[in-house]
Amino acid sequence: MKNILLLQTGGTIAMHFDQNGNELDPDKWTEVLYGEMPELSKIAELDIKKVLFEDSSDINRHHWKKLSQVVDDNFDDYDGFVILHGTDTMAYTASALSFALQNITKPVILTGSQVPMSNIRSDARRNLINSIELATYGIHEVTICFNDHLYRGNRSTKMSIGDFDAFTSPNYPPLAEVGIRIELSESLLENHTGKRKLYSDFDDSVQVIKIYPNLNPSFLHSMDLSHTKAVILEAFGSGNIPSKGPYNLLPFVKKCIDQNCHVLVNSQAAYDSVDLTHYASGKALKKMGALSSGEMTLEATLTKTMNLLARNLSDSEFINTFHRSIAGERD
Repeated sequence: MKNILLLQTGGTIAMHFDQNGNELDPDKWTEVLYGEMPELSKIAELDIKKVLFEDSSDINRHHWKKLSQVVDDNFDDYDGFVILHGTDTMAYTASALSFALQNITKPVILTGSQVPMSNIRSDARRNLINSIELATYGIHEVTICFNDHLYRGNRSTKMSIGDFDAFTSPNYPPLAEVGIRIELSESLLENHTGKRKLYSDFDDSVQVIKIYPNLNPSFLHSMDLSHTKAVILEAFGSGNIPSKGPYNLLPFVKKCIDQNCHVLVNSQAAYDSVDLTHYASGKALKKMGALSSGEMTLEATLTKTMNLLARNLSDSEFINTFHRSIAGERD
């Protein structure tokens, strides 16, 4: 049997209530898991480690660092890793880990649930069983397993609050479909030949600005950019922003670049790709030095930017590395 390490971080899947409706102590969750799901021992030899216990809305770069270090420290002792995580920021954590854990040769699978395991109509059992079984396969990347699908972690985003089918991968096909059989896709990353590397640090000197009609440029110009190293613009369509009249945002972009702040352009549209060569405002952004995030999700764009900034790269190294795929996050 394969040896799998199950890492607990909290989230809905970790919630468990007694007969009086009181939530159990997180430290007792392990015995509850084995008591309710003895079939797990038929899939793999399972060790369980509580790394942290947080609502996923409180997960941040310090938790990403701790999680990636735990995986790296235990990498040689296990055949795969499953991380239990809340759904709200799961795609952010999956993206972050994909950049922190470079050239891995074993599966790192994040999963969770929309409904606590203690509920009769919970999706926790299915997601957990699927994740542990998939963690015994030859998968060499960070992924999300949810509702009978396996997605590349840095291509995923949460699309639904109330449906069991909570996640999707807008610009990339699922890596596996779980039915009577597990069907693996040819889109899985190939076995890495490079040496495994850990880049566990993330720099939070990043601002994300959602562009909307009538966004007052004076709000942006009042921002203190002295501690900001990158600004991510969630633009319209293929990378468009207001560029005429009183709502022209191009002067703000110029201000950022003049202050040695990277400007990265993401799209509010989930599908397809940013292309700064299509329209006038996109061309103006490109000419100023703004960078296209291509088809990357916001989660991938943000976490990749934070990770690259923490590596203390030169401007040219940052630009070149941002524009290429380092973990399957862009074509």
